[in-house]
Amino acid sequence: MDLLALPKTELHLHLDGSIPLELTWQLMTEYGLNPRPTLEETERLLTMQPEDEASLLAYLDKFSYPLWITQFYENIQAATIAILDRLAGLGVTVAELRYSPIVHTYAGLTVRQAIRAVLSGMNHARAAYGMQVGLIVIAMRQHGPHIAKILARQAIAEGQQFHTRSGVVGFDIAGAERGNPPSLFREAFLLARQGGLGLTVHAGEDEGPRAVWEAVDELGARRIGHGCSALQDTTLIQRLARDRILVECCITSNYQTGAVARGTRHPIFRFLEQGVPVAICVDNATVSRTDIVHESELVAEEVGMEEVARIHREAREFSFINPAGSPPGDHP
Repeated sequence: MDLLALPKTELHLHLDGSIPLELTWQLMTEYGLNPRPTLEETERLLTMQPEDEASLLAYLDKFSYPLWITQFYENIQAATIAILDRLAGLGVTVAELRYSPIVHTYAGLTVRQAIRAVLSGMNHARAAYGMQVGLIVIAMRQHGPHIAKILARQAIAEGQQFHTRSGVVGFDIAGAERGNPPSLFREAFLLARQGGLGLTVHAGEDEGPRAVWEAVDELGARRIGHGCSALQDTTLIQRLARDRILVECCITSNYQTGAVARGTRHPIFRFLEQGVPVAICVDNATVSRTDIVHESELVAEEVGMEEVARIHREAREFSFINPAGSPPGDHP
């Protein structure tokens, strides 16, 4: 089986962490914002290096530089197109991008414009490749519950049910987990659910299984981003399997952030053994210096190509992109 040709589903890919290096360098140069004199030196600022500390905060620090150029509508649009062009070349047929629009408004864009810039770029992929695409809006934990509610309303206003082409399909929280438990964002997720958005939560990446429990029980998440610490709680694993709550697994990223200790087996394989639905995801293609083909290869090395094909096929069923005749966010 040809892994490159295999139709693949990408459910957890951050836009600002996946902008191709060449495009970031080009835009930085055009604006006179390049922090280093060469692309090679700048690459070290934008990507994880072997000597970088394995921590979530060190990983998140890599996001600061792309923000220099993603404050303008046409740049966000161009970044979206470049990312989806690459995904199409890697055999991705279903792609959900996610980002926090509010951190792209420092130069004067409104939140709505920051969302619409991505949707405009997504429409290119729909037209060029027939790719199914959708946007997940993220509220950053450190911005607090009130900003999250504002973003939930903005996300609903641009929901896929109001668009003939690409729209917002889901809602998420991300950022530093410690000190920002999911339960704080209960009202924002209630709004998002009532507005027809699919719900996913970054949880269990830098906190224990309690964060995953809260994401499921208090926020109503149907998918969990990372969820690595769920392995510490057998009852939780059983719950995820019973209720068919999918875990978006990002292998390379998890080792780089320290969510999974290097040299240990990645949780995706235990999830598979216990019947928990999983998706093979990239997280941040540029920051992690990886792609969906490489991540799929890492899984295939242990479980084989047929199982990887099944994972990608099943992951499509958990996508928040509205299938014909089904209410948004109402599946699987």
